[in-house]
Amino acid sequence: QVQVVESGGGSVQTGGSLRLSCTVSGYTYNSYCLGWFRQAPGTEREGVAVIDSDGSTIYADSVKGRFTISQDNTKSSLYLKMDRLKPEDTAMYYCVANGVRCARGIKWDSRLKYDYWGQGSQVTVSS
Repeated sequence: QVQVVESGGGSVQTGGSLRLSCTVSGYTYNSYCLGWFRQAPGTEREGVAVIDSDGSTIYADSVKGRFTISQDNTKSSLYLKMDRLKPEDTAMYYCVANGVRCARGIKWDSRLKYDYWGQGSQVTVSS
């Protein structure tokens, strides 16, 4: 059984940094797409960043140059380093996983692409 568990998040002032972590267990796919979505109150859930099994990454335009997605050597842990945070980054952040490569099938930033979701971690950025 696949389990996706996030940790990290919290509150920070504008311009600060935070790091989210995610552990994916019970996942046996050799090819995959792992990443992060976020949802602010009253808005649609949106894709933030993903990393493919080949190491390639895709970022939403709104976070390019500020956020960095990465994996550890075992590829069972996923991270999202968030720098120069803005109030509009305030949201619940979700770790996601899927057995289809990021650039194949359903578009990477569609929530329909992902079979496995974490419980969410809150990120709050104050001005």
